[in-house]
Amino acid sequence: MLKTVYPNCAGLDVHKKFVTVCRLTVNADGLRHAELREFSTMADDLEALATWLAEGRATHVAMESTGVYWQPIHNVLESRFEVFLVNAQSIKRMPGRKTDMKDAEWIATLMQHGLLQRSLIPDKARRELRDLTRYRQSLSEEHTRFANRLQKVLEGTNLKLASVATDIQGVSAQAILRAMLDGQTDVKVLAELAKGRLRNKRAELERALKGKITPHQRFMLTDLLLHLDFLDERLMTVEAEIDANLVQLPAFQEAVRLLDTIPGVNRLTAVTIVAEIGVDMSRFPSDRHLAAWAGMAPGNNETGGKQRSGKTRQGNRYLRRILVLAAHGAARSKNTYLKSLYYRLKSRRGAGKAAMAVGRTILQMTYHMIRRGEAYQEMGGDYFDQFDKVRTAKRLIKRLEAMGFIVEVTERPGLEPASEVAQSARSPVPLAV
Repeated sequence: MLKTVYPNCAGLDVHKKFVTVCRLTVNADGLRHAELREFSTMADDLEALATWLAEGRATHVAMESTGVYWQPIHNVLESRFEVFLVNAQSIKRMPGRKTDMKDAEWIATLMQHGLLQRSLIPDKARRELRDLTRYRQSLSEEHTRFANRLQKVLEGTNLKLASVATDIQGVSAQAILRAMLDGQTDVKVLAELAKGRLRNKRAELERALKGKITPHQRFMLTDLLLHLDFLDERLMTVEAEIDANLVQLPAFQEAVRLLDTIPGVNRLTAVTIVAEIGVDMSRFPSDRHLAAWAGMAPGNNETGGKQRSGKTRQGNRYLRRILVLAAHGAARSKNTYLKSLYYRLKSRRGAGKAAMAVGRTILQMTYHMIRRGEAYQEMGGDYFDQFDKVRTAKRLIKRLEAMGFIVEVTERPGLEPASEVAQSARSPVPLAV
């Protein structure tokens, strides 16, 4: 028989318009009593729910993390009871007769016997910061979508501005485009609006700007630019609000400062990562647990002694997205460990899996940096070559021999002995380069 851990508790089956509640109590004789009720999710009914639970001396309340519908209920109950927010995947019942009442009773039963693992609910300050970073991420993605639409319309005008200017959202490209929409048609005048290194391509710009904008295309381009300007303004406003919130969170500010030293991680990326994982690393036993929680670790799927697909499981999609973006940024850095790791994996596993692996490495670095309070320490782009020189030399010799060369290895004075490498050379004939 299962042990009763929480004698007086409740289980909630949460929906958009109503919540079904099962209140369990154990009397002095050890007899279990269940009461079932249904409340609407209006504010006054939620207060009545809290009062009814208190009358039954409930101490612990469990409910599923159903979309955002749990949040109003949590706001009312969090200051009065110990609230367990539980992943719905972990409390599924066996298929059969399923009703809202039975679901609520099942949740309450699991709660009473201590069989539920609660999800972390951050404090209010961190929840607000996380809302801001997620909102900014959504705005940024929308900005990218409209920029792509702008480029699509430009292609229809025969204007090849994007083929010469690297960034269609850059200062030069925007100045040229807005001048064209204002009625300027002289390609030489438009090319003179280029700034910086783009001025060296003025001749190419003149050729690229020989297109024709129809009235319909002019309307589309003008409207898209207005929308992009609006999104730029909103992004600046949200980023200012994020900075204002960070001022109230000194520990978060310090963590952001540390993460900003990682290649590929800028300040806004660091803020997003910290807002999602927090600064208390004690709740994760190791960096691997953090990677698994974020959905950045390979999954386990083994049956009959055979390992099936190791596809990563679902995790924090906001954190996954920003880490993959950071990985691509690190891949463009110069002479760094992360860039070396990316291209080392890309050659064998492909760009997607390489970015995921580098993102996981950044997250594991984050775990230790926040826990120890240390900044990033660069190991260099040649880390893997220096880590095992013998293995690196053997691999390079094997590649050269496969290309038809005959290799002889000679130790250079002053270096560590590499007798194993020398023995792997099969001929006394030196390689001529």
